[in-house]
Amino acid sequence: MQTALDQLRTMTTVVADTGDAAEVRAYRPEDCTTNPSLVLAAMSSAETAPLISAEIAAGKARGWDAAMICDTLTVAIGANLASLVPGRVSTEVDAHLSFDVDGSIRRAHHIVEDYARRGIASNRILIKLAATWEGIRAAEALERDGINCNLTLLFSMVQAKACADAGVFLISPFVGRITDWYKRAEGVTAYEPDEDPGVRSVREIFVHYKAHGIRTIVMGASFRSTAQIKALAGCDRLTIAPKLLSELEQDPSPLRRRLMPGEQTAQTLTPLDEKAYRWGLNQDQMATEKLAEGIRNFHNDHKRLGELVAKEL
Repeated sequence: MQTALDQLRTMTTVVADTGDAAEVRAYRPEDCTTNPSLVLAAMSSAETAPLISAEIAAGKARGWDAAMICDTLTVAIGANLASLVPGRVSTEVDAHLSFDVDGSIRRAHHIVEDYARRGIASNRILIKLAATWEGIRAAEALERDGINCNLTLLFSMVQAKACADAGVFLISPFVGRITDWYKRAEGVTAYEPDEDPGVRSVREIFVHYKAHGIRTIVMGASFRSTAQIKALAGCDRLTIAPKLLSELEQDPSPLRRRLMPGEQTAQTLTPLDEKAYRWGLNQDQMATEKLAEGIRNFHNDHKRLGELVAKEL
């Protein structure tokens, strides 16, 4: 009998939410996604340790400081993952650039150039940017340059609509972090999958995109349970942590497709301007708080990575 993971692969592209090469090799995902937190975790992996040591030694020999080595280390891990998957690897632009359009664009081009030096073409990577107004504007410019983007830390429909207006390749709406916020706000310990606020948010975005013929890929992210994943079976892509991949691989229960494109509407969409985006985000307390928190946390992990590299130097 097929496992739940086998069944999920027939209706959704499975992406591994890890930077650990051994886990990627074990679960054979189509794509991989990384962020500063995952790069930190990869540093403690026995398989990745030699690669990290070699990158630090090479940077030290060139006279690079810790910040420069961190930048190239992230790409080195991504390039290693690219050798293990047939699809793409997402690589994050530094969180402190989340409100800097020009800085984000420059950093993205540097990432692409570093991958190219390692023999990885730009069509094998996605540039990850926070779905701030500035991050979306940077993605719009990069897409025009032929560099595809993954807009992350996405918690609301207004962010999803702005990303669609910008023609970005892919969005990563977060499920678990939305659920966490509502659990605290509503004083509950759990939701049924169909009532889960995180699941409902991704479903709403998916239906909106498909109804309007929007080509941007929807990739649900940040899961807390396999129940949330199963409730989004049929979504374009889902990025899943190894622990949950393992649970799905051991689950023999039948899996029903929950999301599928419906009829398209002839309704014309009005693009969001900056004022409408900022007001819409401001009116969504959960999205405002989780976006800011996510940027801070990614930035803190980036700083921790720099501190670890500095110790090695």
